[in-house]
Amino acid sequence: MAQVLETRGEQVAQQWADLPLFRNVYTTGRDAAVAAAHRLVRVLAEVAGHGRLDDTSAPDFERVRPHLAQTVTARNQSGATLQQITAEVTELKHPLLEIVARESGGADGAVALAAVELMGTLRVVVMEIALSEGAELIDRQRQQLLELSTPVIKLWDRVVAVPLIGTLDSARTQVVMETLLQAIVDQNADVAILDITGVPMVDTVVAQYLLKTAMAVRLMGAECVISGIRPQIAQTIVQLGIDLGDITTRATLADALGWALEKAGVSVVVGQG
Repeated sequence: MAQVLETRGEQVAQQWADLPLFRNVYTTGRDAAVAAAHRLVRVLAEVAGHGRLDDTSAPDFERVRPHLAQTVTARNQSGATLQQITAEVTELKHPLLEIVARESGGADGAVALAAVELMGTLRVVVMEIALSEGAELIDRQRQQLLELSTPVIKLWDRVVAVPLIGTLDSARTQVVMETLLQAIVDQNADVAILDITGVPMVDTVVAQYLLKTAMAVRLMGAECVISGIRPQIAQTIVQLGIDLGDITTRATLADALGWALEKAGVSVVVGQG
């Protein structure tokens, strides 16, 4: 198998370049597709030379992965499904088997079997890469959603707020903390308000998250106030025996803003009439 790939590598690459896996990626010119296919053929020849054709964890297959990653990533980004990508990889088998048959006059079944085995393992490697790419994409999208769901708002000069909505977990709290601390630096803020009006439930875990964020804010030299302490949440905090320490709390965001302005020495006059 290794000898066929070494002696007929250019022929294999030329035929592979016309197949969808390479043709759909290297759209700027056929030469780029041929070059990419030829690089893959060379590393597959090395794999075949060491004989571990069915072992995706073999060191040689680690050298194959980078050659496939760019192609798989491009197909993922173009909207191709995992089924489409694996089907395109499967098509690579047919030209290779035809070349093997011509080289051996159809008499060497062992080489043909090795070719089938090699291409089957290649298909598995591609599936692993595609699944990994998909998982990374999901993680990136999740991170982006977390960042979008935790905006930092400038309410006044040196006063910022984070309106929290929905359930808090460790991942989201980490994003809240990082985003808020960066906003304190960017805005040179003296007061940061954590508004939990939109948080449906506060338990010991959520309280710990809030306390850690408040402590981090203080380490940055700013004051932290938690607003949105509704009667139900206040009762829950008392019943659970949660100690918020000396963290300032207010019933509403407006109350928290008023507290922040008072600390800044700003007088707010409410008009009548």
